[in-house]
Amino acid sequence: MMLLGSLVNMLAIFAGCFVGVTLGRFIPERFNSAIEKGIALCVFYIGLDGVLAGSDTLVAILSMVLGVILGELLDLDGRIHALGDWVERRFAKKQSKTSISEGFVNASLLFCVGAMAIMGALDSGLTGDHATLYAKSTLDGITSIVYGSTMGAGVALSGIAVFLYQGLITLCASFIAPFLSEVVIAEMKCVGSLLIIGLSFNMLGMTKIKVMNYVPAVFFPILLCTFM
Repeated sequence: MMLLGSLVNMLAIFAGCFVGVTLGRFIPERFNSAIEKGIALCVFYIGLDGVLAGSDTLVAILSMVLGVILGELLDLDGRIHALGDWVERRFAKKQSKTSISEGFVNASLLFCVGAMAIMGALDSGLTGDHATLYAKSTLDGITSIVYGSTMGAGVALSGIAVFLYQGLITLCASFIAPFLSEVVIAEMKCVGSLLIIGLSFNMLGMTKIKVMNYVPAVFFPILLCTFM
């Protein structure tokens, strides 16, 4: 089954979020803020580690500029938040202290923009090897436990976003693969990690960057590294 790896990844996020939300009920309110800040610092570390994979500053700069222009034109941030808000209005309890929309957006960004999502999906499509996505499922499942405990049920929705994102890459793998050299993958990881750092700043309350509008930047290294 070509999409098995992405399916397992989605189910791992669902399961992790369920465990996290269940455990979160037993975490005293006074600990929540400290835990969220700690998670944000870990997200910053993940982003910083990935940025070091890149070696061409110009590609990163142009990717970010072109990516955010496209993202702003499409209003990706507004659309994804609108989806999260709609789900929140339909299913969230009025006394809920967590935002389904924020949990959905933050978790989706963290789980989708990494190199493992791209390479694992490609392996699934080209060779039927789901090992990378299985490893990613384990990591995402553990992370979603922590996220779910502080951000609530919205984290589970990110599993659907992960399945659609990775599934699309898997289905298009034979077309995409020839353009993804080691250099291109490294630059995509660098740009994606910059978005993760931006996400961590938002989580720390330092900025209000519309990170989702920058997501197209992750794919611009494919063009820039090919034609520059």
